[in-house]
Amino acid sequence: MAVITISRQVAAWGDEVAEELARKLNYRFITRKDIEKRIVEFGFPENKMPKYDERKPGFFASLAKDRDEYLNYAQMAILEAAEKKNVIIIGRSAFAVLQNVPNHISIRLVADEKTRITRLKKEFNWNEKQALQRISESDTNRAGFCSSFYNLDINDVGLFHAVFNTGLMTVSETASIIAEMVERKITVQQEEDGNKIIEQLMQAQRVVNKLSMEHKINIEFMHATIEGNTVILHGVSDSPVVVEQALQLIKLEMPGYEAKSAVSIIHDFKAFQ
Repeated sequence: MAVITISRQVAAWGDEVAEELARKLNYRFITRKDIEKRIVEFGFPENKMPKYDERKPGFFASLAKDRDEYLNYAQMAILEAAEKKNVIIIGRSAFAVLQNVPNHISIRLVADEKTRITRLKKEFNWNEKQALQRISESDTNRAGFCSSFYNLDINDVGLFHAVFNTGLMTVSETASIIAEMVERKITVQQEEDGNKIIEQLMQAQRVVNKLSMEHKINIEFMHATIEGNTVILHGVSDSPVVVEQALQLIKLEMPGYEAKSAVSIIHDFKAFQ
């Protein structure tokens, strides 16, 4: 019935809770490797994944065309997974992609530093300094990823339906409470409405991917939304002609839909390639 997203700190038992929850609900767990594999299958170069995948892009990487390409493919992979229904998706700020979907439940898993250090030391046979370095690096990257790609603060608890401290709760306890929440909260109507919105998001993402990858339309930070029978194009460009070309292509790609621009025209805007 639901699409569940899990955002987690390193060593907060994200995979373990997701696996147990999938078992309890008989849902499919979409792992980090599943999403990564799909992004590469779509066409994103595997050797460029380390620049963007669950990490804050460096200054030049954040301005490169690869950034938009990675984001478009990642969002498509998340939406494709959500479309399958009854799934649990971990990481990559999937909660931000699906935040307006009625049958979506977003979970955040955290733990205190001492617990996280103990778990990392045990799992990797690290010393305390190595564990602390991993925690600091991971927290910075995951917060930076969410901020850079979605302009959201991953530590804002208001973004999630629930936050669980796995330093105080077992994997089984956490999964059981989430499972009960899903069964109590999600209605048939929410599921139907959610499926429609996911399909709409998929349509918008597909047309953006076609404009960007196939037609090579040069609009930076390009994304689209659909309101009724109107596709609204967003982004930044230095050319009204390019924007008009994009609108005409949208009409061709999506017969029966109108196309409207919300693209910002900045004449001196030049992106790094």
